[in-house]
Amino acid sequence: MYAIVQVRGVVNTRREIKDTLKMLRLHHVNHCVIVPDTPEYLGMIRKVKDFVAYGEVDAATVETILRTRGRIVGDEPFTDEYVKANSAYKDIADFAQSLATGESRLSDMPGLKPVLRLHPPRKGYKTVKRTFSQGGALGYYGTEINSLLYKMR
Repeated sequence: MYAIVQVRGVVNTRREIKDTLKMLRLHHVNHCVIVPDTPEYLGMIRKVKDFVAYGEVDAATVETILRTRGRIVGDEPFTDEYVKANSAYKDIADFAQSLATGESRLSDMPGLKPVLRLHPPRKGYKTVKRTFSQGGALGYYGTEINSLLYKMR
């Protein structure tokens, strides 16, 4: 399971990159989506790697992000009561665990919005012009994406 966060804007960008970000439902900076680990999504991620931060996300981080930033239709907060009433899961932690292991998807929860609108990271990005391995904020984070998402909760 990958978490993808748009870090850079798309002004003066090639059309195919804009289209790929649109297919990933990343329309604004600091928006996040959680996608399964499939070859189709990996190809899309590779195409937009210079505009996003991505990496493997764990269950605790997914739970934190869903609790703080998850929204249902009508812009209501995503709560344990909503999960219990509308699915077979008992709470957000149970749903987050099944998401992180790949057993379920965000679309399995009726009414849950697929895009998580995050805050900018506390203490800011290092730089949005270099990759993570070069000391910046772009590209592949691996499991370090969890610390970035925690800062953006």
